Amino acid sequence: MTGSARRLDDAATDLGPHDPETAASRIAGAVVIGRTTEFFDFFVYGIASVLVFPKIFFAAPDHLTAMLYSFAIFSLAFVARPIGTFIFMAIDRHYGPTVKLTAALFLLCGSTMAISFLPGYADIGILAPVLLALFRIGQGLGLGGAWDGLPSLLALNAPPHRRGWYSMIPQLGATVGFMLASALFIVFTGWLSPEDFLAWGWRFPFFVALALNVVALFARLRLIVTPEFAALFQQKELQPQPALATLRAHGREVLIGAFIPLASYAMFHIVTIFPLSWVTLNTTENISEFLTVEFIGAIIGGLSIMLSGILADRIGRRKLLVIGAIAIAIFSFFTEPLLTAGTAGHYTFVLLGFALLGLSLGQARGALASRFSPTYRYTGAAMTSDIAWLIGAGFAPIVALGLSTRFDLSFAGYYLLSGAVCTLLALAVVYKTDAPETVVPARA
Repeated sequence: MTGSARRLDDAATDLGPHDPETAASRIAGAVVIGRTTEFFDFFVYGIASVLVFPKIFFAAPDHLTAMLYSFAIFSLAFVARPIGTFIFMAIDRHYGPTVKLTAALFLLCGSTMAISFLPGYADIGILAPVLLALFRIGQGLGLGGAWDGLPSLLALNAPPHRRGWYSMIPQLGATVGFMLASALFIVFTGWLSPEDFLAWGWRFPFFVALALNVVALFARLRLIVTPEFAALFQQKELQPQPALATLRAHGREVLIGAFIPLASYAMFHIVTIFPLSWVTLNTTENISEFLTVEFIGAIIGGLSIMLSGILADRIGRRKLLVIGAIAIAIFSFFTEPLLTAGTAGHYTFVLLGFALLGLSLGQARGALASRFSPTYRYTGAAMTSDIAWLIGAGFAPIVALGLSTRFDLSFAGYYLLSGAVCTLLALAVVYKTDAPETVVPARA
């Protein structure tokens, strides 16, 4: 038995009875802080991949080609994320969660900050996009290792009648993270001239990553190293297992579970990064104003996520996921009409899209389709999340933009539709093979 496992055993022995709802409430704060900083790092990069990187880091014949190059590098983090999980799970098994989480978060925020210091193509040539790709991979590896098990622990300690409510809490970090990232770009694009923004203004949002991640690290470590919560991890068997062993034991569960949230994850970048790129390339709209609309959309999305928690506790998570996927499928057919309808259409697309995203995303991470045995729950949840993000969201901006410019905007809608169809098919498989709904929380 490793030293960390012995400490958890000792803590579990010393721990007396605890109130699950009190424990869940204490976990919730650390979960939201942790997810907020992770999404902040990714959205700062995502927004910059539209507004900054195509103009600074690539020598391309036109703006569209440069943006496609930028989105190609954007996808690298989602490819690296499962590798990060594999590496840091091994670190967790040998050195414990404190070492793993500290190293992962410093890799994540360090990679984000390093991007802010990069010179452009005009200064160092091809080395500029190479370094950008390297640090983007660092972000993905860090995020893969940032899994702390707290969202799983949160849902497992939630009272049975409030599982939907507690399962939506980690997803609030997505909207708060986007709000923080977009707010910084709103300030700098609105107050600075385009020349100053591209010269130095865009770098400041990346600096903020260090402060936020340090706060998040202490908030999460302060919780997971206490005897009480160390014991809860041990009692719930939330311990890391080798990735290959997890796949051998639960490969089917990982695969089907990864398809459950595809409607939400495809929608995730279709209403954030993709419309920003489309407006930037094809209109003369004020970017600061458009980002403000997306900021408001994130508020709506957060409220919709909270609504999903209420509805899930009343009608059931699986039914709500079906409703959300059908709503997204219907919405996909309005992609072209709304994005070709001028400013009012663009704003409607974003605001309505965020509302549907929140309703679906709120429960997509809290209930996976199939069962993991307790031994493999911790690692299985992480791996399922990695694959879902890779398939559903990792290539969404480049695919949607590429199809839209090669054909027309309706093809971006078809991409979104494919995610909704995958979710419905996966839920149908679950309904036939797993009659009782089983809650298997995963990471946010």
